[in-house]
Amino acid sequence: MEQRELGKSGIMVSKICLGTMTWGEQNTEAQAHEQLDYALANGVNFIDTAEMYPVPPCQETYTRTEQYIGNWIKRRGRRDDFVLASKVAGPTGANNLDSYIRGGNDFSRAQIIEACEASLKRLNTDYLDLYQLHWPERQVNFFGRLGVSALAENERFTPINEIVDTLGELVRQGKIRAFGLSNETPWGTMRYLNRHEANPELPRAASVQNPYNLLNRSYEVGMSEIS
Repeated sequence: MEQRELGKSGIMVSKICLGTMTWGEQNTEAQAHEQLDYALANGVNFIDTAEMYPVPPCQETYTRTEQYIGNWIKRRGRRDDFVLASKVAGPTGANNLDSYIRGGNDFSRAQIIEACEASLKRLNTDYLDLYQLHWPERQVNFFGRLGVSALAENERFTPINEIVDTLGELVRQGKIRAFGLSNETPWGTMRYLNRHEANPELPRAASVQNPYNLLNRSYEVGMSEIS
């Protein structure tokens, strides 16, 4: 299995990453563990999950995927054999997510730290190799939306500087090795990179996990140049 460096993080990952968002909805825990064992046996060392999984998200299944993986890690051990990524959920009014994810989730320092520590506990691990912001806190065109409608003048969201500072704190504490973005825009990606450029002691965004397929080629417009 070919391996590549994850951005400039120094973390080596397999070219294929095992996604997990069906575990707990379309797949049982036994099937999840079978897929994990099969992936590692065939050279896939990169596992990606999220606190929100499985999808479609709902209160009854919230965090179930991480719990499945945590049970597998507890049974298997050898945590350093694989690269584990998870994500902190951003705010959304869809499916009433805001009502049960930390009582109204955002990317404030308190919320990111709370979410990370909860994921570590569910996953039965002391650290995450990659911790991603699942989608922007800002009201932008993610999850397949095109274009941005007029934004409210009083729209409030956590400053990107505060977010990066908090993620840097988690890096220094050894709870995460790197942080990444997901469903992010070119503007947002550059803001995160600029924060590191202004203060190299802060972590640099290592990766971005955006949709890219035959039906959604929006990545080619601006994100490809940044990549």
